[in-house]
Amino acid sequence: VAFIGAIVIRYSGNYLEGDSGQRRFMQWLSWTVASVMLLVITGLFVVFVIAWVFTSLSLHRLLLFYPERPGAHIAARKKFVISRLGDIALVLAGVSLYQVFGTLEFSAIFNASIPPAKEATLTAAAFFLVFGAVMKSAQFPFHSWLPEVMETPTPVSALMHAGIINAGGFLVIRMSHVLVQAPAALHVLAIIGTVTALFGSLTMLTQTSIKKSLAFSTIGQMGFMILQCGLGAFSSALLHIV
Repeated sequence: VAFIGAIVIRYSGNYLEGDSGQRRFMQWLSWTVASVMLLVITGLFVVFVIAWVFTSLSLHRLLLFYPERPGAHIAARKKFVISRLGDIALVLAGVSLYQVFGTLEFSAIFNASIPPAKEATLTAAAFFLVFGAVMKSAQFPFHSWLPEVMETPTPVSALMHAGIINAGGFLVIRMSHVLVQAPAALHVLAIIGTVTALFGSLTMLTQTSIKKSLAFSTIGQMGFMILQCGLGAFSSALLHIV
């Protein structure tokens, strides 16, 4: 994350040189990268959710860097709505996990045994996690915002396609100890990943715009990663991110 962030920040300095909003752009870009780094290193689910939300909000400011472009507003509005649905799913997952384990610390959750009476609640938590991941990683049918975010500066596209879009997959990998206890949630994840991978890969071939082609390629790759997670191949999914 730090490596990709450093590349994007360095490139942004050249890309926006002389732009009147360069300082504002660099501030929000730095906040976005910092939020993603916090998301990766935290050991508390509460902090994870806070970083998850702030990553989305700071990215929203970057998407609207040129407010005079109507296309940017349409794409940002779509992403904002989908992201808020994902945030709600993650909060509900946290509530369900606390009801099951009595804690939101990752290490305690992963090492705890599951009371038989709480299996239904754990399954609900798993489905909420799946829903949040699907929203974050632009899975079908919640993908429409990604090909439309072309009105933003190129560094924002780079940060999204190379990093932030992976957050959904990272969430599934991070919570894999919980998800393997709910096979139904993994089955749903595998189905959504398969559909998205096929859809993204085929649609990519029909695009005349290179940016839209790359966007659908990203959607397809995220579908493959979600499929790997749904099949229980979490190590392969992590390698896919790298």
